[in-house]
Amino acid sequence: MSFINIHDLPEQWDLIIIGGGITGAGVFREATRTGLRVLLLEGMDFAWGTSSRSSKLVHGGLRYLKEGKFMLTKTSVEEREYLLQEAPGLVELLGFLMPVYENQTPGKTALSAGLTIYDILALEKQHSFHDLQDFIMLLPHITEEGLTGGFQFFDAQVDDARLVLRLIDEACADGGTALNYTRVTAIRRDAHGRVIGVEARDTEMQASRTFASSAVINATGSWAEELHPSPNSGTHLRPLRGSHLVFPAWALPVAQAVCIIHPQDHRPVFIIPWEGAVLFGTTDIDHANDISQEPAITSDEVAYLMDCLQAFFPSLDISLDDCLAAFAGIRPVVSEGKLLPSEESREHIVWVDEGLITITGGKLTTFRRMAWDALRAAEPFLPSIRIPDHATPVFFTPHKLPGAAHTLSQHMWRRLCGRYGEKARGIVWSATPEDCSLIPGTHTLWAEIVHAAQNEHVRHLDDLLLRRVRIGLTTPGGGSTFIPRIQKLCEAALPWDTQRWHEEITRYCDIINRAYSLPSRKITFPEKKKRFSVESLQHAFRRLFRR
Repeated sequence: MSFINIHDLPEQWDLIIIGGGITGAGVFREATRTGLRVLLLEGMDFAWGTSSRSSKLVHGGLRYLKEGKFMLTKTSVEEREYLLQEAPGLVELLGFLMPVYENQTPGKTALSAGLTIYDILALEKQHSFHDLQDFIMLLPHITEEGLTGGFQFFDAQVDDARLVLRLIDEACADGGTALNYTRVTAIRRDAHGRVIGVEARDTEMQASRTFASSAVINATGSWAEELHPSPNSGTHLRPLRGSHLVFPAWALPVAQAVCIIHPQDHRPVFIIPWEGAVLFGTTDIDHANDISQEPAITSDEVAYLMDCLQAFFPSLDISLDDCLAAFAGIRPVVSEGKLLPSEESREHIVWVDEGLITITGGKLTTFRRMAWDALRAAEPFLPSIRIPDHATPVFFTPHKLPGAAHTLSQHMWRRLCGRYGEKARGIVWSATPEDCSLIPGTHTLWAEIVHAAQNEHVRHLDDLLLRRVRIGLTTPGGGSTFIPRIQKLCEAALPWDTQRWHEEITRYCDIINRAYSLPSRKITFPEKKKRFSVESLQHAFRRLFRR
């Protein structure tokens, strides 16, 4: 997935996909498996939007049972099980604890019924109830007032951005082409209104091209109606914001994920160990701001989350001073505008208009089912294809993990293979022993940064630190203390001079302050210390002797 100049691409394609989030990446992967010539165009960076700002869960959606969405839950559980089998190290089983309190809604009986259905859908009993003393052993810091015990069940966890990137990478290996920072500015149609292609612009190089295709799939999420207004006047996209706080593991020590019911509105809120840190969220409110701007958590959302955290874990005395970061994503929900945000359906929808197929809504977990639905809708406008199914895994299966002869643990090899597939070996074998060590406080190797800079379409520093690796979320100050070493590691891979590095660091600091920090907190990045050189010493002596 190396950089491609927009001018070097052919004009004609079988299928053009607009949008490089999980939906577009899923369609891209499935389409390339059919042998189609496929071009994916993303206006920002891959996974820039919701697909890098989720709760990092591959889950059935227990709450959908309460709303009667049995088929959505069934499909999600099935997809979870397939992904656990096909992408170990990227999608991993995650234990959940759910405390039960007196007079809680939903109560023990309702939760037991829901979890039993969950198990039936998974074809395996995966939940159990623990009495008060046993549950406190599992979750020792939870408030005990009114606590009667709690449930343990299982779902799965993912690095959402790395899921998108692996799908795109393997689609490119199958012959597809993907460009980031390439915005589709118009859909081209013939005199009869049939789609004949798109107009696109590389926003970094300020270069424009026209690409031809009789089939275009619009997978732009919350932006979908900008290209294809809803054909139903009563149904439109409703952008809903979900925000999270990020804490260090020592501040919120949980061995498993925790699902608690917010006392204010009885919504489930999650505590999720992830990448050496802990995520806490999410909110679910209407996003009234400009969706072209990066969303950010608000003071009201911070207060909502902290009220819940302090109600259930008062003994930990957690404060905002402990918070590492915050982030917000926008869910593209198809709505008639009559329900509360948390009651809106997460099912996807497909619109077809003379070769323009729009797919939006949906869940990260069901990206493959969404891809199949989009390709079925596009079939009349495509060469003859056979749409893939579960008979062939969506990912290439990496060869057997290297043996213990290498210094990396089997766990780390599993993690790298999950995130990078067959490229995991190259990451390690081309790295120095020093770069095969972990970045302090994270689960990320220094060598991953070098690989991403060399091979993964990195065009800005935030691409690298917020999406290729996640240290911008999981370390203090967006990882600012690591930037000098990162600059040194990436000097050969990124063609940036000193001025460009200064601009990128300034840009990154601004992004962290606007979209990944608490509203009341601003960080400053330390200036890089100047190093003396022979030339600088000579210049200093000349100035001295001129005096």
